[in-house]
Amino acid sequence: MSKITVEEVEALAKLARVGLTDEEKRSLAAQMSEILDYARALDEVDVQDIAPTSQVTGLTNVYRQDIIVRSELSREELLANAPESEGGSIKVKAVL
Repeated sequence: MSKITVEEVEALAKLARVGLTDEEKRSLAAQMSEILDYARALDEVDVQDIAPTSQVTGLTNVYRQDIIVRSELSREELLANAPESEGGSIKVKAVL
């Protein structure tokens, strides 16, 4: 199995614009090599007779109908419950 070299880690760090010490480069090269070895080991598992699984709990989404229900209250009565209103709308703090 091929190992990730320090030079390859340096190239990836440069692309990601991440500064690494020499010790971090050596450590990451070893860790990345171990991760790739593990992924290669998973490739060897026989999954020929196993159906693909995308959901294991059996839960499904439950949606309700989007039905407009008219309120008996007027706009003014509804806005009276808001902390602040302006121009017939609820006034909120800026999000940006």
